[in-house]
Amino acid sequence: MSTSTDSQQAAYERYDRTTSRWGRITMLLGLLLSWSAPAYLVFLTDLQPSQAELWTGFLAVAAVFAAVWVIEPITYFPVLGPAAMYQAFMIGNIANKLLPSAIVAQVAIDAKPGTRRAELAAVMAICGAVVVHVVSLLVLVGALGTWLVGVLPESVVEVARLYIFPAIIGAVVVQLAAFVKQPRVTVIAVVVAAVTQLLLVPTVPVLANFATALVVLVTMILAWFLRNRSVQHPAPGRPETKDSP
Repeated sequence: MSTSTDSQQAAYERYDRTTSRWGRITMLLGLLLSWSAPAYLVFLTDLQPSQAELWTGFLAVAAVFAAVWVIEPITYFPVLGPAAMYQAFMIGNIANKLLPSAIVAQVAIDAKPGTRRAELAAVMAICGAVVVHVVSLLVLVGALGTWLVGVLPESVVEVARLYIFPAIIGAVVVQLAAFVKQPRVTVIAVVVAAVTQLLLVPTVPVLANFATALVVLVTMILAWFLRNRSVQHPAPGRPETKDSP
C-alpha cells in the first residue's frame, strides 16, 4: 500500500511540474501573440497612435475590467486547480462554459474541492468542453450558420438573443449552489447581487461598470465571516483516501 501511495505521489508531482512548466510557456506565447497585432499597427503601419491615445484606451478598459483581473483568478482557482487554470485562461469563456463543465464533472464523481481528484476532473472536463465547442462551431456555425440564421423566424432569434445567456448563467448559479453545499453562502450571494443591482446601481449609476466585481468582492468577504464553520474541507493538494488519483 505504501509503495502504491508513493508511486501515485511521484506521478502527481511529475504531472504538476509538467503542467506548470508548459502552462507558463503557453501563457507567455499567448501573451506575445495577443500583443503582436497592436504592435504591428503601432510600429509597422501609418496608424501611429499617440502615447496619450494609448493610455486613454488602456485606462478605459482597466476602469471596467481591472477588478476582474484580480478577482477571477482568486475565485476560479479553488474549483479548477493549477493545471485547469492554465487551460481556462488560454481558452476563455470560463464562467459560462469551462467552470460549469468542471463543476458538473466534479459533482458527478463526488470529488471534493481542492483535492487532486477534483483538479484532474476539471482538466478532463475542460478538454471535453473544448472538443464539443469546436465541433459544434464547425458544424453549426462554419457549415450551417448562414442557412440556420436564414430559416429561423426573427421572433425565435430575438428570444434566443435575450434569454439564452441568462438561462446559462442561471444554470451555473444553481450548479454552484449545489457544489458549495452551504445555503448560507448562497443566500449571501443572492442578497448582495439583488441589493447591488436593484438599489445601489440605480442610486449611484457610476457603479454600473463595477457591479459584477463589487458583488463578487462583497460576497467573498461576507461569506468568509458568515460561513458555516462546521463544514470542513480538505486542504488543497491533500486529498482524502477515496479522492486519490
